[in-house]
Amino acid sequence: MKGYVFLLFSIAFEVLGTSMLKLSDGFTQLVPSMILLASFAVSFTLMGIVLKTIPLSIAYSVWAGLGTVATGLIGVFVYGEVLSTLNSIGLIVIVLGVIVMNFGKTNTVHG
Repeated sequence: MKGYVFLLFSIAFEVLGTSMLKLSDGFTQLVPSMILLASFAVSFTLMGIVLKTIPLSIAYSVWAGLGTVATGLIGVFVYGEVLSTLNSIGLIVIVLGVIVMNFGKTNTVHG
């Protein structure tokens, strides 16, 4: 369970970093660029810790899937982007994929 808490924090920092990409304006804005770099550093550090307890296939699918969905929702609610019906269906499919991956998870971690 502790691994999943770290995974959620890793996702949150990845989403923060990705969200700062837009505000960094091609790395020309110092503060968003620094937040972006720091967020990614924290996210990847946490992911390294996560992989000690959660298999790579599960951890990465959850990280990438939920990060994509969260970033998509931030685009809509923070930046005013509009998702088409097809885009919305795609986000739902990603969430379903994460759920399916977790139903088939294993408890072994090799390292």
